[in-house]
Amino acid sequence: MMTFEKMYSMGHEEVVFFQDKTCGLKAIIAIHDTTLGPALGGTRMWPYASEEEALIDVLRLSRGMTYKASVAGLNLGGGKAVIIGDPKKDKSEALFRAFGRLVESLNGRYITAEDVNISVDDIDHIFTETNFVTGVALHHGGSGNPAPYTALGVFRGIEASCAKVYGNRSVKGRTVAIQGVGSVGFELSKLLHEAGASIVFTDISEKGIERMKEAIPSAKFVSGQEIFTTTADIYSPCALGASINDETIGMLKCKIVAGAANNQLKEDRHGQMLKERGILYAPDYLINAGGLMNVSIEFEGWSDTKSKRMVDTIFDTTLKVFNISDEQGIPVNKAADVLAEKRLESLRNIKSNYLGRSNTHRMPGQKRRF
Repeated sequence: MMTFEKMYSMGHEEVVFFQDKTCGLKAIIAIHDTTLGPALGGTRMWPYASEEEALIDVLRLSRGMTYKASVAGLNLGGGKAVIIGDPKKDKSEALFRAFGRLVESLNGRYITAEDVNISVDDIDHIFTETNFVTGVALHHGGSGNPAPYTALGVFRGIEASCAKVYGNRSVKGRTVAIQGVGSVGFELSKLLHEAGASIVFTDISEKGIERMKEAIPSAKFVSGQEIFTTTADIYSPCALGASINDETIGMLKCKIVAGAANNQLKEDRHGQMLKERGILYAPDYLINAGGLMNVSIEFEGWSDTKSKRMVDTIFDTTLKVFNISDEQGIPVNKAADVLAEKRLESLRNIKSNYLGRSNTHRMPGQKRRF
């Protein structure tokens, strides 16, 4: 389980375990790096098979948030939270309010938001107990569900990938194989369909499958394993992570991998394997940053126009990362890390010159809520 060696190896600053027997809450919050600002990252609820599995997930996800915020140019650090439980049975107002008190106890070092299986209603319960939360309902001064903005960012990443591979950013006439049509995958499917792409999809939820068939009748459903062997221009993983691994890489029949899921590569070396197969990878934390961008501006006064304008920059940043990959002869996932680490290191150097001064972060959003 948790050891200092594990924290050191991934660069985490703090990991908090919390339980409340009265409501059945078991949660872990991981704060990876606050060099750029307070850690912001969503909370996901999942029926993990073990506490160790939950811990590994939150450590990987929180590290990814640090890199995501850095590449996106945000003044935020990386953090993440997981709640161990079945979202279909274990949700309650008491559980989310207890979690909100946990977030509040961290005094702004961690700010939470929606992630897998967490709705705006759940976030509103958390908001009852803490101001350190984003993605709250519009009528509470927030921006609501971030999924459409995450999907827009992924769409821009797909366009940049098409520009790189095919010389044209348009997805018209392209076939996209989408793994997972939940909150973000469904929104991405609509954007792709409206732009003229053909959709092949898979999902484990009957409700999600039916929703897709009603919204996009031309979309073709395939089984979970078939999604890897489907002939397509783009494979878009939009479910849980690690779908790019030793087993699946050899099965892929596509030119591009670009999706919304976090930690799509099971291991870093799988980025090199994609490169060797001639498959362009659009790094997950780079192109799925739209939701983070969207909730980040709640602190300064949110607007749909401002959010979409910021999310649109993902297209140019993705092309920039592709260029770094070409120039340095490294896999694209490593190129994204280079860009993120360069900004983090520059800020660490500046901070080291001001030792002895207060190192507390001005909370983004003091003007509104904090």
